[in-house]
Amino acid sequence: MTTDERRDRLRDLVKDRGFAALGELASQLSVSESTIRRDLEMLEEAGLARRTHGGVYWTGDSDTISVFESRNDDFWAAKQSIGRAASELIADHDTILLDGGSTVYELARLIIHRPLQVVTNSLPVAHLLSTSDSIDLVMIGGCVRGRTSVTIGPLADSQLANIHVTTAFLSVAGVSPRGFFNSDMMLVESEKAMLASAERGIVLADHSKFGKTSLSRICELQQIDTVVTDDGLSSDAKAWLESAGVQLRLAQSPLTQSSQAQSPHKSSTPAPAASPSNSSPTHSLNNANLS
Repeated sequence: MTTDERRDRLRDLVKDRGFAALGELASQLSVSESTIRRDLEMLEEAGLARRTHGGVYWTGDSDTISVFESRNDDFWAAKQSIGRAASELIADHDTILLDGGSTVYELARLIIHRPLQVVTNSLPVAHLLSTSDSIDLVMIGGCVRGRTSVTIGPLADSQLANIHVTTAFLSVAGVSPRGFFNSDMMLVESEKAMLASAERGIVLADHSKFGKTSLSRICELQQIDTVVTDDGLSSDAKAWLESAGVQLRLAQSPLTQSSQAQSPHKSSTPAPAASPSNSSPTHSLNNANLS
């Protein structure tokens, strides 16, 4: 078996099982655990798996549940950076709510190994997190919107009315001075119910969403506590958020990170990460943490 054949077989094993122990993989492929670890590094770099103590979780696409075709869009790297920045706003053992947006899915991929209680209306998110032994998963029922694989409608809204979470993470189609928007009216009603169930609401949106509106408004700017976006955000959009009292967290784009790493004049000291034990881990607009 060549190296490429072994790695393809390893990928298939992890994908089929959802979770696999290192020892099992090494035995099945007749190689050492150190070889398996090196091969898993490549899967992890490709976003297909996440290693944890003693094993590995599959975090790539599923053959049975539709995941996002837009992974090839121009903003996917920004969405991944936003997901990483948002993950720093979650403390272990929090109760959080995740909607069905593509940027929120990137956040879900990063928390699969953490001890959390997660509520979601997203079939892809639920399928991903169901492989984790550390997550207590609650799936909201309702009508399934085929294009986005989320549950919405009166049943979903009534269930959301009877739960309480620390933080709701939402994706949106547009952000303007008038507020946050999505194109699906039934989905917007469910997102309103999500915000009502949460102590704080956090919107994840890449900079291309700003300056746009859509069919239905979710809420006004001041009704969201924090926006996590990338460092391509315009000064005008920053001004809207500052005026509304919204906290802003900027995720550094891969291009910016690469430029800073190559520049000898830039400080190598990383920006301080938000403390998981801090009850208010976000930063004001004028003191945004670039991560």
